[in-house]
Amino acid sequence: MGSVVISLDAELGWGFHDLERPPLERLESGRRGWRRMLDLCAEFDVPATWAVVGHLMLESCDGVHADHPAPDGWFDRERGEWTDREDLRFAPDLVRGVVDSDVDHEFASHSFSHVLFGRPETDREIAQAELERSLEIADEWGESVNSFVYPRNDVGHRDVLAEHGISAYRGRSPTYDGVRGLVDSTVRSRSMLVQPTVDEYGLIDVPASLFLFGFEGPVRTVAESIWEDPMVVQARRGIDQAVRNDGLFHMWLHPNNLTRERDDRRMRAILSYLDRRRSETDLAVETMGDVAERLAVTRGVDGGTVAADGGSETKTADDD
Repeated sequence: MGSVVISLDAELGWGFHDLERPPLERLESGRRGWRRMLDLCAEFDVPATWAVVGHLMLESCDGVHADHPAPDGWFDRERGEWTDREDLRFAPDLVRGVVDSDVDHEFASHSFSHVLFGRPETDREIAQAELERSLEIADEWGESVNSFVYPRNDVGHRDVLAEHGISAYRGRSPTYDGVRGLVDSTVRSRSMLVQPTVDEYGLIDVPASLFLFGFEGPVRTVAESIWEDPMVVQARRGIDQAVRNDGLFHMWLHPNNLTRERDDRRMRAILSYLDRRRSETDLAVETMGDVAERLAVTRGVDGGTVAADGGSETKTADDD
C-alpha cells in the first residue's frame, strides 16, 4: 500500500523571532495561511501532522520565562519589539481549530519556543525543558503527543525524545529542494519516496520527501509563465510514485508559506490531486503517527533498523 504524509510546522512568529531580519511577508501571513490550510484540508478531507510550537497554546505570559533555560537573549524579541504583538506569540484559537477539526489531524510538537536542537548551544537541559514544557501544555489541553518535528529540521537530542515517550520524528530529506530537486526528480528520474527507519533509541524516523515551497521567487514566476507550477508537478510525481511502488511520499510546509492566492492555488491543486488518486487506488493518506503505529517492527538499540510491514529489518546507520 502506498501512502502520503503531509506535515506542517505551525509556528507563527516563533519561527523567526531569533532572526535579525524576519521575512515580513511570511511573518504577517502566518495566521492567514494557517486558516487556509485548515480549510483546504477540510475540503478534501486530508489529515495532516500539525507540529505546533507550544508557546502558541498559551493565553498570555510575561515574556521572561525565568524558569526556562534557553540560549542568551532567546526571549528578547518577545519582551521587546513584539511585546504588543500577541498575534505572533499566541494562537490558542488557531490550535483549537486543529484539535477540534472534523478531519483526523495529528497534534504534534514543534518544541516550546522553536529552539534549534542540533546547535552546540542547545545542551541537554535546554532540549529537555523545551520538550517537557510543550508536553505539559499539551496535557493541559488534553492532547497526547506522539510525533515531533525539529525546528528548522535541526535534528539533535533524539534520546530526549525517546525518554519522553515520543514515537516518531521527521528526519532530514534525502532529496534536494528548489531547482536541483526539480532536475533530480524530472530529468534524472530520482525517486522522491522515503523509507521510515527505526533508530538506536527506538524512534521512527519519517524522513521528508519534498518541501512544497522550495521553488520560489523570480524563478517560480518564470516557470509558471511558460510551464506550470513546478512544485505541483513534483508533488504529483511523488504521489504517483507512492501509488506505483507502494512507498511513502512525505510533503511538508509552513502555514506561513501561503502568503498569496497563488500559494493557495498550489495547495489546492496538490490536495485535489491527492484526493483523486486516493479515490482511484488503494493509496492511503497518513499522519506521521499513523506511519509509526502501523510499522510492525522490533525497536532496535544497536544502530537502528529499517522499518517495514511484517517486521522485516535491515541495518541502517543513524548517528547524531
